[in-house]
Amino acid sequence: MTSFLARNNLPDWNGMLEIALLAVAFYYILSFFKGTRGAQILSGLAIVYAALLLLTYALNLVVLQWLLQRFTVYLLVALLIIFQPEIRRALAGLRPGRFFSNGQSDRSFVERLMEAVHRLSENKIGALIVLERSVSTAPYQEVGTLLDSRMSPELLMSIFFPNSALHDGGVIIRGDRIVAAGCVFPLSQRPKMSSALGTRHRAALGLSEETDAIIIVVSEETGSVSIAYKGRLRRGLELNLIERFLNTTLLRGVARQDAVSSSRLRQWIESLGLRTRAIEPPVKKDAHRA
Repeated sequence: MTSFLARNNLPDWNGMLEIALLAVAFYYILSFFKGTRGAQILSGLAIVYAALLLLTYALNLVVLQWLLQRFTVYLLVALLIIFQPEIRRALAGLRPGRFFSNGQSDRSFVERLMEAVHRLSENKIGALIVLERSVSTAPYQEVGTLLDSRMSPELLMSIFFPNSALHDGGVIIRGDRIVAAGCVFPLSQRPKMSSALGTRHRAALGLSEETDAIIIVVSEETGSVSIAYKGRLRRGLELNLIERFLNTTLLRGVARQDAVSSSRLRQWIESLGLRTRAIEPPVKKDAHRA
């Protein structure tokens, strides 16, 4: 069989295995960068580099060919620097603890959190709530105020109440405890961002690009609730949909069967992994009764 492949200029089994591994690696790399800021940079660099190679070979530009070959090493170093946030997030996702239990173990946590979100949304109190997962948010905790208090709806309401000392920043929750408040997060620098996004939404999107945290944003103007996760932002979501998503993501199996059974929830989770969608919250008309 091996001699037959050699006579027909076909790769042997080792060559086929290498081709399959490279194909899988390229597929996951492209899937990881799809829809991110790095995808635009990567595609631009690839087009420019391929065009220069074709030009040098077509015109037999020996000196430029030699320079491009030597430049490849420096290009790899430049790619590591350019894609540092994406690479760090990918490596953090490969931590062994990620495949075991890194979420909440108590369903009541999600219920208490959603009660707080409901109150904040109903009273149109702006809020930025970060649920830390496997990637540490310690650098952002240091610039805030350390609390280390058990999370409760009353505590979140008091933190984000207008004119309070910590209402302008974000809250970081680890486990079921608020570890810090008044934290400042990096704003997303993604191009072609919707002009309707305020500072809270940009900060939530920026943090989701740096970590694997789940960020909940409550709009101060409309009271609508948004979710930022893995570099994607969804706006104007219903509270029951957010609660089921948190149960699926954080509880890991406690509510997985009933949550994933909903096609609407499944489509939403899939859209989080495909592209960023900025959805304007629906405008509710108040019914005036005599």
